[in-house]
Amino acid sequence: MQTTGKLRYYDANRPPPPVSAQAPTSAIGHSEFLRTGRISRTQPLWLPKERRYLTYDEVAERTGFKLESAGERTHQRINGFHHSIQFPKMVFHRTLEQTPHLGYCHVTAASTLFSPKAKVKWSFYIANFLAEIGDEDEFFKRVNTQYSRMYFAVATESDPDQSMKIDRSIRKNGLLFRTTDPKEALKNVLMLGAPDQAVRAIIKSL
Repeated sequence: MQTTGKLRYYDANRPPPPVSAQAPTSAIGHSEFLRTGRISRTQPLWLPKERRYLTYDEVAERTGFKLESAGERTHQRINGFHHSIQFPKMVFHRTLEQTPHLGYCHVTAASTLFSPKAKVKWSFYIANFLAEIGDEDEFFKRVNTQYSRMYFAVATESDPDQSMKIDRSIRKNGLLFRTTDPKEALKNVLMLGAPDQAVRAIIKSL
């Protein structure tokens, strides 16, 4: 159970305690009340205090499973479009520390020639919330805590220690695209991987 002031999560899928074979049916219980004025308490009740509350680690684990399942399906769909467009599968997730029911999943990473002299590395993500891309100290800002979904790709660069960070030389927030529409996201990723104009024309017609 979490400390006061934090979000609390409980297992909504936990079934109620089994009804005793000796418990009266609702019709019998109603007749008993009319006859005696008493309400039988022999049938167990599913009370809020009987809920099993989840730890943040348990919530994060469940969130991560859902995110990576979505990432796997999305990667399969992208690579199933055309044999000439194949992205590496790089599926991993992160959850938000104080709201572990929210998180994002890295799906793939590649590089694209925007011009003969501009090769841009990028990463594609799925998130189960809406937000804006923040600054160096805060990756997301103005996070909408309601369940939703957004798809986005950001330009990336490597630090000397080989960790990845957002490349803000193209745009201030590094965003190549951001959308809530899965079809639009698919088209954008495919366009980033299209090898020639003929394939781009096919993608644009989707």
